[in-house]
Amino acid sequence: MGIWLIRIGAIYFGIGVLLGYYMSVTHNPALAGVHAHVNLLGWAALMIAGILYYLFPALTSNGWAKAHVWLHNIGLPLMMIFLALNLTTGNPAFGPWIATGATLTVLGILAFVINILANLKPKR
Repeated sequence: MGIWLIRIGAIYFGIGVLLGYYMSVTHNPALAGVHAHVNLLGWAALMIAGILYYLFPALTSNGWAKAHVWLHNIGLPLMMIFLALNLTTGNPAFGPWIATGATLTVLGILAFVINILANLKPKR
């Protein structure tokens, strides 16, 4: 699970950098919100979670880890795709999809937090 998240985080890093480069070249910052979320919730959060899951494999053997991985990795792309569509078209009809993706992502991150607090124990 850890290696999988590290790889997904690396993909988000590439997407975030390319999106930032695109905005720089076109002088159009319209997708800055997508760029920021892809880098923070995709690259940084998933990379850190992947490293923690890799270093502490006991964190991966419970339902909280599974919930985190699935909710985060379904919610984030959903939120980013519809946020990009909303920002580029100005169509508010994408709002409920953004909210759905955001809710799934937040629930996934909360599952991660609960998992860390409940299952990451100091060595004795």
